[in-house]
Amino acid sequence: MPFANFKFPEGILDASRKEEIIHRTTAMFVEYFGEGVRPYSMVLVEEVNDGGWGRADETLTLEKMGLPPR
Repeated sequence: MPFANFKFPEGILDASRKEEIIHRTTAMFVEYFGEGVRPYSMVLVEEVNDGGWGRADETLTLEKMGLPPR
C-alpha cells in the first residue's frame, strides 16, 4: 500500500489545499505504480503545533520560517 505522510505547521493549509495534496499525491502513486494502487493509497496530512517540529537539531517555528504566527 503506497503511503505518504505530510506534516505542515498548524493553520497554513485550508481544507481545499489539503484535498489538493491528497489528490495530487494519489495521482503520483497511480502514475508510478498503475491504477490498481488507487484504492490502497493512503495520504495523511497532519498539522503540527508551532514549535513542535525540527530539522537538523533546530526547532522550527513559523517565525523562523518567515511566516506570520497563526
